[in-house]
Amino acid sequence: MASAMQPSPAAANNAQWWRGAAIYQIYPRSFMDSNGDGIGDLPGITSRLEHVADLGVDAIWVSPFFTSPMKDFGYDVSDYCDVDPIFGTLADFDALVARAHELGLRLLIDQVYSHTSDEHEWFAQSRSDRTNAKADWYVWADAKPDGSPPSNWQSVFGGPAWTWDARRGQYYLHNFLSSQPQLNMHNPQVQDALLGVMRFWLDRGVDGFRIDALNFAMHDPQLRDNPPAPATDKPRTRPFDFQLKKYNMSHPDIPHFIQQVRALTDEYDGIFTVAEVGGDEAEAEMKAFTQGEAHLNSAYGFNFLYADRLTPGLVCAALAEWPDDPGTGWPSWAFENHDAPRAVSRWCPAGCSPEQVAAFARMKMALLASLRGNIIIYQGEELGLEQDDIPFEQLHDPEAIANWPLTLSRDGVRTPIPWVAHDPRGGFSTGSPWLPVGEANRTRAVDAQANDPEALLGFTRRMLALRNETPALRQGRVAQCRADGDLLWLTREAEGHSVLCVFNLGASAHTIDVTGRELLATNGATTSALPPFAALILETA
Repeated sequence: MASAMQPSPAAANNAQWWRGAAIYQIYPRSFMDSNGDGIGDLPGITSRLEHVADLGVDAIWVSPFFTSPMKDFGYDVSDYCDVDPIFGTLADFDALVARAHELGLRLLIDQVYSHTSDEHEWFAQSRSDRTNAKADWYVWADAKPDGSPPSNWQSVFGGPAWTWDARRGQYYLHNFLSSQPQLNMHNPQVQDALLGVMRFWLDRGVDGFRIDALNFAMHDPQLRDNPPAPATDKPRTRPFDFQLKKYNMSHPDIPHFIQQVRALTDEYDGIFTVAEVGGDEAEAEMKAFTQGEAHLNSAYGFNFLYADRLTPGLVCAALAEWPDDPGTGWPSWAFENHDAPRAVSRWCPAGCSPEQVAAFARMKMALLASLRGNIIIYQGEELGLEQDDIPFEQLHDPEAIANWPLTLSRDGVRTPIPWVAHDPRGGFSTGSPWLPVGEANRTRAVDAQANDPEALLGFTRRMLALRNETPALRQGRVAQCRADGDLLWLTREAEGHSVLCVFNLGASAHTIDVTGRELLATNGATTSALPPFAALILETA
């Protein structure tokens, strides 16, 4: 049972605290290690929460810490209602919730509803025979007459999405690793069990959920083959990329389950829900998952996470998908996360000097904090961390290992946070870190930036403070978004006030002619000139 928790900062009269919030994502393995085993843990997070609170964010999102064999590093859950020993205990989690609330931070956790680990007790029972009480809790199907899989569906991580199980004499579905069997979310018993998991954590004091891979939660019960994808000039590294994912995901009944989720979270005060949605029809699904007042609060897609360039057109196109219209959901944006390479490494043009990288990182943070919607800052983004290059022999990421060298390793964005510059381990652990701390990123350590007014850490604090104190930036509508070469012109309006944000996303200087009260200027920006990677924010009315 849940222990008595300190009340969340989210009171009933502040039920929409999340609208315009800044959320800080924590990847537990790599945030802070408290016991010297080289792997970050919950007490480590608790010990460093003041750093996060000082940024001015509203909430933290903690990636999976549940019991797991860690074949996909926590996204393969074997017990939804317990903490894996490498991360600590339920008591450690309760202490984390209490400390977060003391610091005024809400706490969100991941929920993985499309699949479990093959070591989950539900799956152990389901695979034992075809007549047990959980026989229909996962997606099982007979072989075709020739013994081949029931459909042509392919897994995200490579190879068929079906694995033969001799005990049942059937195939089971897995959209990811073969050790991540697909839950049968069409089964009301499965839905009730997952809602029970959600209630367990709500009763422990969490303030919301990020729901992983939600559009994979339901499949086509007829098991129809996916059609081939149109030809493309982009390289295809996986069989998954050769299909339109019409039948193995994105089932129209998913929003009906979401309504049950919303009914449950509405029993509590100020709970925030955000879905991860990727794929061929992401925008339409994001809107269906967040429409009106009976679905999730928000969704975030992959507009920026895998973009190889940051362009004004990309930004305007993303914002245009989420107009300030009645019934349209509220977006969330991330430039980086635990699955996507560091944005500064993807977007800073080739040959950037260290000074240009630093300038680009400031401009990027200013842009993120100027977008309409919630913004998600991935751990280390406030330090300007670059993608670490992990040699093959040190890889842990199963996708990168399977597709080497064509898939950029997720490990490169999961390396530990450097807290102390002079320590070879970055102050992350007294033991050998599970992934190496890159030398270049160690120079960007928290202690190296703490007293430097020009460093990105201090700039991030100032930028988030500006967003929090400026209604037009935090919750205002987008009055204009215009792409002009390398220049991005963004106007935000709220409560009779207008704010103009101008960004130079290129490496060449540009002349401009604007007027207004300066709220922020980076990298030498003025009302008449924008140097490379400069940003200017003005109050114009």
